[in-house]
Amino acid sequence: MKLWGGRFKKGTDELVNDFNSSINVDSRMYKEDIEGSLAHASMLGEQQIISKEASDKITSGLLEMLKRMDNGTIEIDPTSEDIHSFVEGTLTYYIGEYGKMLHTGRSRNDQVTLDLRLYLKKALVDLKQDILCLEEVILEKSKENIETIMPGYTHMQKAQPITFAHHLLAYAEMFKRDIGRLSDAYKRTDEMPLGSGALATSTYPIDRNIVARDLGFSKVTLNSLDSVSDRDYAIETLSALSLIMMHLSRFSEEIILWCTGEFNFIELDDAYSTGSSIMPQKKNPDVAELVRGKTGRVYGDLITLLTVMKGIPLAYNKDMQEDKEALFDALDTVTLSIKTFCGMIKTMKVKKENMKKGAALGFTNATDVADYLVKKGLAFRNAHEIVGEIVLECIKKNKMIEELTLDQLKSFSPIFEKDIYKAIDLLTCVEERKVIGGPSTQSVKLQIEALENFIKELKEDN
Repeated sequence: MKLWGGRFKKGTDELVNDFNSSINVDSRMYKEDIEGSLAHASMLGEQQIISKEASDKITSGLLEMLKRMDNGTIEIDPTSEDIHSFVEGTLTYYIGEYGKMLHTGRSRNDQVTLDLRLYLKKALVDLKQDILCLEEVILEKSKENIETIMPGYTHMQKAQPITFAHHLLAYAEMFKRDIGRLSDAYKRTDEMPLGSGALATSTYPIDRNIVARDLGFSKVTLNSLDSVSDRDYAIETLSALSLIMMHLSRFSEEIILWCTGEFNFIELDDAYSTGSSIMPQKKNPDVAELVRGKTGRVYGDLITLLTVMKGIPLAYNKDMQEDKEALFDALDTVTLSIKTFCGMIKTMKVKKENMKKGAALGFTNATDVADYLVKKGLAFRNAHEIVGEIVLECIKKNKMIEELTLDQLKSFSPIFEKDIYKAIDLLTCVEERKVIGGPSTQSVKLQIEALENFIKELKEDN
């Protein structure tokens, strides 16, 4: 059934029907379409735009449809133009002429954005819960590795010693921001557009606030032209999803590196690894690699919708039908990526001794040697130059700084005393960094406490 046609004398070309149809994409919103229609029908009856008998008949018909669609008794017709025409046509088939009254005072233009907003509100809540589960896994792994020393890197070169907990908690901060962005996107999505009509509202005495109340929206949209043509909320969501994937991808890149024989910092569980069809020794981090690869796909979804919307005049244009495919693809990809990634992190084995050995190499305590000299009264720039000379000498002799004798160190500066060896011990290097945000046990425990409070507050809010 088409919701239009009276003005046309000729049927639509079959190829155009296929090209125009969106049922294969928007059929996943059947619950939201029925939910919105129930609220609209109730309001029409309450405002006496249609009779109470008609409103009640439509309501009971929609509820029965929803039950039958949920249990599979009613299957969605793939030849329908869209989910809106399918629901209205099926309703009319079951309850007769009353079904034709449902569309009074609304357009598919405001109906489609209502459905999408309803669907997206639920999806955003679910996605926040998925990220929260990942935060809980990071929290537990961090607690297990407060004293696990590892090298920190800049430019992919060993820089300073940190702990694995400190490293993991950096990602916890990223995901906290992601949850915040999803919450912000939810606020912009939580505006009720129904009643905007095709672009200029309606001559019927509809009450949009009643519909907003019944559907759980915090407010109604304020401009009908903007209401039917706005997809900012979808683009904002796609932007947030892209950032989530960027964070997962960065994490995945490190997982991939840590799994190599050159690093050998972790080992992934067999359940989250694959092998090679030709090389029997291989254990490949395919989950991390796929997350890294799927990031580009989500970026593409964002660019798709930005490009679709960039030249569209007010109000609704058919181009906007392309919004859902990109949005749904990104939501599905991010959801699956987070859930799989979460299991991978939860089950991975941390090779603590290898991490510590990695921190012992590469002069990660060089900055602490310079700090030692500064605390003894030397200007930092002079101390930096002296330590650079020491490192050069160590490279020549294939030694670490702590392997030099005190006399050898004094040849670079008479300031050195026996306490230098304690000052540049890896544990000291880590524990002396007590500044808020640093890798010391004291600081990391504060970060863990903050993450625990964040998780607790978010659970209470939900």
